[in-house]
Amino acid sequence: PRRRPVNVMGSGHEGGAGAPGGGEFYSPLYNPDTGAYRFLIDGEWRDSSSGQLVHNANPSKGNERCFGFQACTRDEVDAAYAGAKAAQRQWGQIPLNKRASILKAAAELMRQHHAPMADALIREIAKPKKDATTEAKRSADLIDYAAEEGCRSLAKGDMITSDSFPGAERDKLCMAHKVPLGVVLCIPPFNYPVNLAVSKIAPALIAGNACVVKPPTQGCVSALMMAQCFNKVPGLPRGLVQVVTGRGADIGDYMVEHPGANCVSFTGGDTGLAVSRKARMVPVQMELGGKDAALVFPDADLDLAATAIVKGGFSYSGQRCTAVKIVVAFSEIADALVAKVEEKTRKLTVGQPEDDAQITAVVSAKSADFIQGLVEDAIAKGATMRTEWRRDCNLIWPVLVDDVTAEMRLCWEEPFGPVVPVVRVGTEEEALRYVNESKYGLQGCVFTRDIDRAIRVADRMETGTVQINGPPARGPDHFPFQGVKDSGIGSQGIVNSIEMMTKVKTTVINLAKPSYATA
Repeated sequence: PRRRPVNVMGSGHEGGAGAPGGGEFYSPLYNPDTGAYRFLIDGEWRDSSSGQLVHNANPSKGNERCFGFQACTRDEVDAAYAGAKAAQRQWGQIPLNKRASILKAAAELMRQHHAPMADALIREIAKPKKDATTEAKRSADLIDYAAEEGCRSLAKGDMITSDSFPGAERDKLCMAHKVPLGVVLCIPPFNYPVNLAVSKIAPALIAGNACVVKPPTQGCVSALMMAQCFNKVPGLPRGLVQVVTGRGADIGDYMVEHPGANCVSFTGGDTGLAVSRKARMVPVQMELGGKDAALVFPDADLDLAATAIVKGGFSYSGQRCTAVKIVVAFSEIADALVAKVEEKTRKLTVGQPEDDAQITAVVSAKSADFIQGLVEDAIAKGATMRTEWRRDCNLIWPVLVDDVTAEMRLCWEEPFGPVVPVVRVGTEEEALRYVNESKYGLQGCVFTRDIDRAIRVADRMETGTVQINGPPARGPDHFPFQGVKDSGIGSQGIVNSIEMMTKVKTTVINLAKPSYATA
């Protein structure tokens, strides 16, 4: 069956899926009269003046209506930016050590109130229960690390003397240090609406910025709950974290093009290409799609490679930018490798996220249809199905497709689902083709026992990151994370995000006459 998601705009008096758990902590988010969640502006949870709601769907329950939330107006976007700008002026005057303490308090609130957030992740995006809990707790750890790293890196500056330049004397002393950009627009994706929001918010705040957050439709309530953990912390200025909800088609471009945005941090798919073009002359941080390849050489540990491919390809049903999206196997070991991958794939559990199934529904019927189209195209062009095709609404059983060739869409397009295609090659040059001719360049991995080969191949792979003898992965969260080509602009990771969300300011002391220091 191919039932479409119920995801419609409705009047403010249509019901939702019920109030959040968590008692008084999350109760301000929810309006029992409308059955919908509010948006956050200037420290208050409000209903939109539009009187309209947006509803998302529960992917694992036949796309039945899940949560309702506010369809904010452009005037409310304007107010969010204005309030964030005012709060940032106050926040920027708070000592770095106090900012860090406030952020750590937010992290502790997130740990204390993670359960309703995890439940929302299960319902909104069909994230398995264990992974949903991990996302909430991991996000708290990220906040702690960002607070500590900010104290280390932002306390440092440079003193530059003029006499190092040819012909100059030591009569100028330049002090260079980092200052906040202002207001950072944070746009997280549906698949990690909490963690990938926090990965933007925490570095921005410790650097002295304010944030305006635009949550995804699927995952919106999870992100609202995350925001409450910042909103409830004593010492955080009202309006420092604003959350504006609604459809990207209605307010997304307006938020990106808004003169109040001093920086844009976006994670998502090809939409990011348009976002990067629409952003004004401000710093942009883009992490987009990927077609991460696993290159398996003849001398590889095949058990290790097979385990990594199954983990990398099927975790969260393949809905990860760092999922293994194509296996490039050398012909002499391909049969043995595919057999091992197939055996492990058939052992994966398929079902409901609350039951902690390893494979759960993909986010929408539209996504499931797209995935099915890629598989059908591959089969029509001669690919071999190593697992049978099976689908129930959004739920797709794990798919292993062998004998994929360059003429098939599945070879180049990103399925963003539980599908692992295998191509067979005979040479290193042929293997690299499937990496470097892709429009994407996020991550890739190399499986070999030859360290010289591993480094040589990694150096030639046109990707932001190469994993040696392991699956693609974004974390740990302090590692640099970046893509090339259509996979993104700039580098993420806590350290790099702090750097990107600040600018250098210099103060020059002009001396009456040259002065040279002595011991």
